[in-house]
Amino acid sequence: MTITITLNNNSIYSLDVSPALTVIEPLLQQGSISAHEQQLRLEIQFEREANDPRELSEIPEVRLWFVRLDAKYPWLPFLLDWKAGELARYAAMLVPHQFSSKEGIQYNPEALEIFLMHKIFILSDWLHKQDIASPSRLKSLAQILGYELDDAFFEMIEKTNS
Repeated sequence: MTITITLNNNSIYSLDVSPALTVIEPLLQQGSISAHEQQLRLEIQFEREANDPRELSEIPEVRLWFVRLDAKYPWLPFLLDWKAGELARYAAMLVPHQFSSKEGIQYNPEALEIFLMHKIFILSDWLHKQDIASPSRLKSLAQILGYELDDAFFEMIEKTNS
């Protein structure tokens, strides 16, 4: 089942994350968050000038809205629909990057590594609190962003969660 959060210019310009709150908070209150893993999509209906060539992740107001959302729900990648490209788009909103016509999105390597490690630590703690096994999920997240993380790294994290 896909869950969709729809954003528009008003919510973006006012940094109003209530469209996300109205979807995510009931899942938290019901204790059913784990049942919605990788089911969330963000539909961005951002109106702009017809001749504006920028990608959504190049628009400061859109990026700032995502920074605000990430501050509220730093574990949100757990819910994002990775197969539909939501994790990559989410990362693009938060990590400096450039677009290449031949190679697509090119993240700043150091910024992407910091973003990934930050998300690994946040999600590891959050998943542990939810009683959800995390190493395979976290390894998959890293792989989607182009990283191979060693099992020993995850074992070290698991020890600190105990």
